[in-house]
Amino acid sequence: MQAVNSVITKDFRNIFEQYSWDEVAERIYSMDAGDVKRALEKEGNGTPEDFMALISPAAESMLEQMAQLSHRLTLKRFGKVLQMYIPMYLSNECQNICTYCGFSFDNKIARVTLNEEQILREVEVIKKFGYDHILLVSGEANQTVGTEYFEKMIRLIRPYFSNIMLEVQPLEQDEYELLINAGVNTVLVYQETYHEENYKLYHPKGKKSNFNYRLQTPDRLGNAGVHRMGLGALLGLEDWRVDSFFTALHLDYLEKNYWKTKYSISFPRLRPAVGCQQPNHPMSDKQLVQLICAYRIFNENVELSLSTRESPVFRNHAIKLGITSISAGSKTDPGGYAGELHALEQFEISDERSPESVAAMIASQGYEPVWKDWDRSF
Repeated sequence: MQAVNSVITKDFRNIFEQYSWDEVAERIYSMDAGDVKRALEKEGNGTPEDFMALISPAAESMLEQMAQLSHRLTLKRFGKVLQMYIPMYLSNECQNICTYCGFSFDNKIARVTLNEEQILREVEVIKKFGYDHILLVSGEANQTVGTEYFEKMIRLIRPYFSNIMLEVQPLEQDEYELLINAGVNTVLVYQETYHEENYKLYHPKGKKSNFNYRLQTPDRLGNAGVHRMGLGALLGLEDWRVDSFFTALHLDYLEKNYWKTKYSISFPRLRPAVGCQQPNHPMSDKQLVQLICAYRIFNENVELSLSTRESPVFRNHAIKLGITSISAGSKTDPGGYAGELHALEQFEISDERSPESVAAMIASQGYEPVWKDWDRSF
């Protein structure tokens, strides 16, 4: 494996192919205390090589130092605020078979796609919570829940929200351009795992089984000129240290090639769901803390998001470590807020507190929960 340096090129696949999974793992596990100390000295402006050291086993004994530095860097760049957002599931229809997802095509559940009337009922409940930022989520069913449907629904809810985020199937560049023009501000696309060989085991059928199409989705988004892009790996499928390195490598590449776009990282740990597998590589709370701090010390500008997959206790403690946005009151089934449809949820959430309770927790720690931090008129 060559030295880990950033290279400016317009195709992440070229970068990705320069690294082998096994060699990256060997490099991470061979890092020592000296490597970690050198990475800490970069204070928010590290390289992928530094990130390797920060997520290595050698860094575990320096976790307190990492937490203090991550806290300080976050205060310097973002202040004492946390952006609040909430997901709204549009559909649980999906044409993919995925071993870890409740929406998997082979899971015999009731399939629901919300119509305009049902979506407006969801919006009515969500607005009463106080939200102005919303994340639209769906399964991957191009025939019934495709670009035409997304554009129609985005234009429908646009008057109600200042910030619309999207987490759906990977699309073509011109489709992203259409949805951005309709009002999408942010698109989240998770690679799930960068282990190309094992990726096929988790996605045996459906369009999602195309590893390379998914890997190149952030490039299509960057070319489409999206304002903000969210990345991440599903923590628990493969070794979290190696998957996180490739995520950081991807982030480093994208920032240098699509510098007008902002970036965020999420930390989805594999959660229980009906008919789904358990984590192959469980990740402890302590290791998740290490990863959150590692991203902040590696990159002081990247936004870090934490969902209701995590427990109330963990989220209470994590907000001071580097997190900049947090969801609350989430439902992971279409129609879940209005409570009329009772469709199966994608996964079980862990923090079931109301948005009001989470906002009060944030305020009690001296932080400000932000429901709206910008306006389209500006």
